[in-house]
Order: sequence, then structure tokens, then C-alpha cells
Amino acid sequence: MKELGEYLKHTRISNGVSMEEAAEDLELSTSQLENIESGNVRAFKDVYGLKQYIHQYAKYLGLDPEKIVDEFNGFLFEHTSKISLDDIKEAQKKLEEKEEKKIKSPYTMEHKKKMSIWPFVLIPVIIFILFIIIYLIVSTINKAPVVDTELMTEVRKEYVNEFTY
Repeated sequence: MKELGEYLKHTRISNGVSMEEAAEDLELSTSQLENIESGNVRAFKDVYGLKQYIHQYAKYLGLDPEKIVDEFNGFLFEHTSKISLDDIKEAQKKLEEKEEKKIKSPYTMEHKKKMSIWPFVLIPVIIFILFIIIYLIVSTINKAPVVDTELMTEVRKEYVNEFTY
């Protein structure tokens, strides 16, 4: 990245443009341009934003912006391909520890929805009770009345005897 930054700086100087003038024209701060020209990638939070700045700066200087961005991408690939897996795991572990240390309040915590078992128990019980009630209603409607023939003959005899006197 230092070589790319030096190339951009050399081109700016050969074009007769001051640092302040370039910063004003690109609407960047002079410190941002200094960091680009010195190859200080860590001064920028966002690599994609840095790539945009480099693209704009190369275009401003009259260079081929795609070629300059390709060189920057090559630098990024070399830099990121040298990161070991252990370093990545360590960084992830630090990030997790940092998240655990955050202050948690009832208002900022994410609440996990607990799955309630009551609907799974209550609904089948209600359906079962409804089936029993429907069965009892249907069975009483369809049931023929039980008539005892002996009782009927006794009732008829009494009825007949009442009118014969």
C-alpha cells in the first residue's frame, strides 16, 4: 500500500496540486489524504470507503481509477491472506468477551420467546371433551324410549278398571 500511496503522492506533486487543494476538491480532510499517501490503511474504519476514496483520488489525478483500485485490491488480498486462522479465532473470542461485558438491562435485552406447552395440551383435551358431549347428545336423541310391557299392562288394567265402575 505504501508504494501505491507514494505513486499517488508523486502524481499529485507532478501535477502541481497541493495537499490542501486536493483535499478541498475531493471534500476530504488533509489527514485522510495524508493517510492514503502514506499507506496507512488502519486509519480508516471502512475498507470499502477507503477504496472509494482511492478511486476518487486516482480519477482526480487523471489516472486510470480501475487500475489503481485493482492494485489496492491486490494489496488487500495479500494482507488478508496472511492472517492465520488462530488470529481470526482470537479476534472472534475477544469480540465475544467484549459483548459479554456489555451492560444489560431489561429494556435493552433481547427476550427469547419461550414455546408454551399449554396450547398443545389444552386443545386436544377440549376437543376430546367436545366429542364426548356430542356423542352423549346424539346417543340420547337416537335412543328409543324403553317401555316395560308389564308396566304397560298394569297401567292399562287400572285405566280400564277406573272406567268400568
